[in-house]
Amino acid sequence: MTKDLTVGSPMRLIVGFALPTLLGMLFQQLYNLVDTMIVGKLLGASALAAVGSTGSINFFVIGFCMGVCNGFAIPVAQRMGAGEYSKMRRYAANAAMLAVVFAVVLTAATGLLCRQILTLMLTPADIFDSAYTYIFIIFMGIPTTFLYNLLAGIIRSLGDSRTPVYFLALSSCLNIALDFALILGARAGVAGAAIATVASQGVSGVACLLYMRKKYPILRMTREERRLDRHSCGVLCAMGLPMGLQYSITAIGSIVLQSSVNTLGSLYVAAVAAGAKIYQLLACPFDAMGATMATYCGQNVGACRLDRLGQGVRACSMLGLGYSVLALGAMLCWAPQCAMLFLDPQEEMLPLLVELTSRYIIISAIFFFPLSLVNIVRFSIQGMGFSPFAILAGVLEMAARTGVGLFLVPVFGFNAACFASPAAWVCADLFLIPACAGCITRLRRLYPNASSEELPASQPVPLKAGVHR
Repeated sequence: MTKDLTVGSPMRLIVGFALPTLLGMLFQQLYNLVDTMIVGKLLGASALAAVGSTGSINFFVIGFCMGVCNGFAIPVAQRMGAGEYSKMRRYAANAAMLAVVFAVVLTAATGLLCRQILTLMLTPADIFDSAYTYIFIIFMGIPTTFLYNLLAGIIRSLGDSRTPVYFLALSSCLNIALDFALILGARAGVAGAAIATVASQGVSGVACLLYMRKKYPILRMTREERRLDRHSCGVLCAMGLPMGLQYSITAIGSIVLQSSVNTLGSLYVAAVAAGAKIYQLLACPFDAMGATMATYCGQNVGACRLDRLGQGVRACSMLGLGYSVLALGAMLCWAPQCAMLFLDPQEEMLPLLVELTSRYIIISAIFFFPLSLVNIVRFSIQGMGFSPFAILAGVLEMAARTGVGLFLVPVFGFNAACFASPAAWVCADLFLIPACAGCITRLRRLYPNASSEELPASQPVPLKAGVHR
């Protein structure tokens, strides 16, 4: 059920690990796509704008949850690569306890502050109530977000990228069924879409937990391994909090940008919402590459196979370049048809909506290769154990989006909004690429005798300086 990523061709291992991960992320995006398609086609552009206007604050909170879970999984991957299975189980147990605490605190805080946040974001009055209903329900489902993402992250750390996909497939089918039942049958509006998303993710998380208990003997813990350990919690927070904050800091720029787009009117909000959904689907391979590189680098650093780090980053970057070219070509040909997936054919302003949405996604696609490097390099750095660098990259992305939102959107309108994310990706790459090279160099200086040839997997070297035991 587990897979060793410290031996064999990096390209072959990365492709083999990333493909199931990609399939799982496509299923996850299917949640949002189905919600958006049904909302846009059955409830109209106003409801679509209401859901879309919550995208940045959704990313701010849910992104933090996902980042924390991904960070918690890195020490598990490192100890897996080092063959220290007892320590690996201790990290997994303490990660679960920390996740419960984070879930309770975040659910309470976001529920209390939800309305005030939407007000500060200048959410248009005609969509405010619907936006509040949707995002409040999503926030009440934060525990299900922690449940699934933590368990999936631990499973991937063991080298198994397939199992989470099975439960996401089941959850996707349930999500679609609940969408139709709640929106069409019960006429629950945007609340139905939110409930369907939370419920389906909860099912996938519970199914994942039950399966892990039965099928992963390597995770069966002793009483001692299940105990709260202050050192393990410190290491987990040192990895998880920077990754979560990186998402949230990045999202601050998105919130500022969304606030600026909100001032343009509901039509432009709807166009950005539809374009963002297409972009999120197209970006799934980049997310899969990032998740793969976190596990790949985590295991290889744990085994002290440092020569394989640069090889893996280069191999994955070539995959990113190839896909970026294909995605851009597809959008140049079919962007309007993709936009129609989310729009009501009877919409009064349909031609303008299609043109705005197409413009947004084509401009994003032109910069897909810089986006691929953001994911590949950032997650590689985090897998090596230098998680705080993620915060610095997030600050650069935040600064770029904030600058565009505050100073360019009021002057150049929608066109400026289209270039906000590409500017953020380029700024992040200017920092991440040299930082990645620096991290690899630092590890090689600390362990000059460590290489894939000199250190068999059964003889890992103790690690320090950014790599946590």
